[in-house]
Amino acid sequence: MTPFTKPPDHTTDPHDEGFGLYVHWPFCVSKCPYCDFNSHVAERIEQRAWHDAYLRELAHFAAQTQGRTLTSVFFGGGTPSLMDPATTAAVIEAARSHWAAAADLEITLEANPGTVDAQKFAEFRTAGVNRLSMGVQSLNENDLRFLGRKHSVDEARTAWRSAARVFDRVSFDLIYARPNQDLADWRSELNTALNEVRDSGISHLSLYQLTMEDGTPMAADYAQKKFALPDEDTGGDMFEATQDLCTAAGFPAYEISNHAAPGQACRHNLTYWRGGDYVGIGPGAHGRLSLGNGAVATRQIKAPALWLKRVATDSHGTQEREALRHEARAEELIMMGLRLNEGVHAARFERLTGQSLESVINTKATERLISQGFLQKQNGRLIATSGGRLALNEILRQLLAN
Repeated sequence: MTPFTKPPDHTTDPHDEGFGLYVHWPFCVSKCPYCDFNSHVAERIEQRAWHDAYLRELAHFAAQTQGRTLTSVFFGGGTPSLMDPATTAAVIEAARSHWAAAADLEITLEANPGTVDAQKFAEFRTAGVNRLSMGVQSLNENDLRFLGRKHSVDEARTAWRSAARVFDRVSFDLIYARPNQDLADWRSELNTALNEVRDSGISHLSLYQLTMEDGTPMAADYAQKKFALPDEDTGGDMFEATQDLCTAAGFPAYEISNHAAPGQACRHNLTYWRGGDYVGIGPGAHGRLSLGNGAVATRQIKAPALWLKRVATDSHGTQEREALRHEARAEELIMMGLRLNEGVHAARFERLTGQSLESVINTKATERLISQGFLQKQNGRLIATSGGRLALNEILRQLLAN
């Protein structure tokens, strides 16, 4: 196994946000009731058709972004571990041919326990994947069923331990603030997960609070009071316990929901949060690109069959291509940047927007929030404190008020 080169620390460097490629695989074995992602269940997948379509759309966007250095590739979904590893390899090879690749190029693939085994892990590793993100979601059997997951806790353990033997870097996800879960339950589950992390050599945890997304079956059941969630105070206590336990275990948060050992933060997601450019290919994929005199947001057609048809005729399946207004771009950078422990870098903000950070945010609100302990300024950055990140929506409302 080739050792992974630890990426440089860009927390005080305003000059490099990274440049990423996101590849959306739209298929799953089953649809989880809480999921609002563009995912579909299909009896049969024409793997060759998807192989060809990805390469065509990738070439379309690569022609517009020449001269960039690719720092990350992320296969998301859906369940990308259902993809033929040969397709994964072809996309990685094509990406490397279209752009210069960073020496520490990070290539992540999402997987669900039960859709992969040791042999398939090895095939994805041979294809070029060097980081695996696994959707475990719970270490409680009943809650796995409630969340619509098909794997058991034992299957999840077997999968992540197998993955850790194959890949340089492994992450797994857990969801908390589930029905009937109290603070003691979550602390116990998280401590178990952290012990597993130590034993398996896993370097990253994504820990999300369960939210009801509009249009999902779970949100409909919640509206009909078929189950209850922990109240807001309990959710806040769980968030604070998450920060404390992970920090003590050597996995401090680098973003509201993401925790990593030193040097193991997900570079691809950092590109999003720092306001970097990224190409998005596949059904429903989003992209952000700096082209000419401004930034554009792209979104691909969501329906898999229609996307395939459009790519076959037009070499891309773009549904929307929108020039980002300066105000929208500035607000996006603030909203995303304050999710990070490093905060919003003022010099980077000015370079990307052409405006100073001070001219965009509400000065009086900023001073008040600093005095109240929700924000701080440090080394040219505006940072939300732990208390500020817990109340980030309200912080943003006040910061961006005219």
